[in-house]
Amino acid sequence: MFIDLLIFAATGVVAGVMAGLFGVGGGLTIVPILAVVMPRLGVPTEVVMQVAIGTSLGVIGFTSLSSARAHQRRGSVNWRVLSSLAPGLMLGAVIGAQVADLLSGAALRNIVGFGALAIAAQMALVTPKPVAADAKPPSRAELGIAGTVIGAAAALIGIGGGSLNVPYLNLRGVPIHQAVGTSAAAGIPIAWAGALGFVWAGWGTVGVPAPALGYLSLPALAGIGVFSVLTAPIGVRLAHAASPQTLKRAFALLLVGIGLYLLLGQH
Repeated sequence: MFIDLLIFAATGVVAGVMAGLFGVGGGLTIVPILAVVMPRLGVPTEVVMQVAIGTSLGVIGFTSLSSARAHQRRGSVNWRVLSSLAPGLMLGAVIGAQVADLLSGAALRNIVGFGALAIAAQMALVTPKPVAADAKPPSRAELGIAGTVIGAAAALIGIGGGSLNVPYLNLRGVPIHQAVGTSAAAGIPIAWAGALGFVWAGWGTVGVPAPALGYLSLPALAGIGVFSVLTAPIGVRLAHAASPQTLKRAFALLLVGIGLYLLLGQH
């Protein structure tokens, strides 16, 4: 058990530094690490990816709270947009968790791998667009539909959805600083609804080492969560020493490596 906690603490350190360095929730670093670690801790191969994704969402549920609070202090959360987006995000996240329960571990691994490559391409190719002063945000109906799609995709990959929400909101007339802040707050409904969805979907599943709630490994959740929060400021300090463009390219390369590893590695 002590060795397990050390592994989770180390995962939290890596996820925290990456989150602070690249401005992401850490899901795309947590999921692949847990995909490697969990089989060595006795998690059956058939549900390794479900446990990795569900636990990642659980961690993001806590880390997204502090991120959203920081953005709110800067006045960058558009609550009108968020209130319209949130119901769809929660519905989509629960749907994504149920779909993940039905898929094989290999299929989920491929989805996460392709997701990492797609997000890397988005980061490399899409640049924030200037928004006209009189631009209107999307309608409530559109935000509800978009939220459902984004929530489902985020829950299937195990992320807080920032890499999906930010470009969508900016493209649809939300200024980039508001898109980032609103997306940070949107990670809360995605992560909590998704995590609860994985608890529900995995309840009674045989083989997930105790203590666990469905597909959420409680020791991993605690260890990764605590150490990711503690080490995120280190990443933030490192980020201020590099140019934004360099960070963007570095993270895109990291995601390409993660995506290729998941797609081409041992299943």
